[in-house]
Amino acid sequence: MARIFIVGSGVVGTATGKGFLHAGHEVTFIDILPSRVGALRAEGLDARETLDLRAEPGAFIFLTLPTPNSGHRYDLSAFEAGTSAVGRALAGAAEKHIVVVRSTVPPGTAEGLVLPLLEKNSGGRLGEDFMLASNPEFLRAASAVEDFRYPWMTVIASRSARTRERLRELLSPFGGEMRVFDEPAAAEFVKCAHNIYNATKISFWNEMWLVSQHLGLDLDPIAQTVARSAEASYNPSYGIRGGAPYGGVCLPKDTQGFLGLADSMGLDMPLLKAVVEVNDLLAAKVDQEAAALTV
Repeated sequence: MARIFIVGSGVVGTATGKGFLHAGHEVTFIDILPSRVGALRAEGLDARETLDLRAEPGAFIFLTLPTPNSGHRYDLSAFEAGTSAVGRALAGAAEKHIVVVRSTVPPGTAEGLVLPLLEKNSGGRLGEDFMLASNPEFLRAASAVEDFRYPWMTVIASRSARTRERLRELLSPFGGEMRVFDEPAAAEFVKCAHNIYNATKISFWNEMWLVSQHLGLDLDPIAQTVARSAEASYNPSYGIRGGAPYGGVCLPKDTQGFLGLADSMGLDMPLLKAVVEVNDLLAAKVDQEAAALTV
């Protein structure tokens, strides 16, 4: 049984903590909102407003703090405040604890922000007084508890091999495929790209929907067919090698040709335009690099 603290007890934190509780671990929820702490206590859960590690054995401390956007940037103010509070709690700890970044954060946050905040507020050093890891969440708001208990994919990362192994031992009993990285930024990148990929797919089919409406076609059976016919849909490895623009006959012809079709209907397709522009930019870069090698 592991000792676990959940710092930030919103949807993600509550689902994470309840999942660990169901697996038999000892869990304490931490949140600065008295109403949230009161609601958790009303469920019979151990919930507190402050983190106290002075009498605790080595524990996992999961950062499940909010990281909303503010325009075209992440607002990490609440995340920073919570992380600093964890650092102050570490200052009084007698044992070495593992701090795990579970919030969705921009790549580089664990080592570029969390680490210096923990060291500054605790007076300790990574590896000597505490450990650091990343374990991004993949929970849907409507089914967060079930998603935690039965994960499709689990991602963990740490510079420390021992920390990676301890997280593997903690999380592997839940099942699902596990991917392990030795750079926290890689795990953070996975989560961001995961969400952006989903958003891009939705916008892609919304653009197709605009065209289907103009043509008087039902998009649903078309999309369901393409989901089975397009290699990019059924082959997880298709198109994921970075730095390689698409070429050949079909892809350039149909991306360009469909833009013309949409234009003839008076429809703007910003996503498809961006697909072509990104490909042209990368193709030009590849050509330039090839030309430089022949000089």
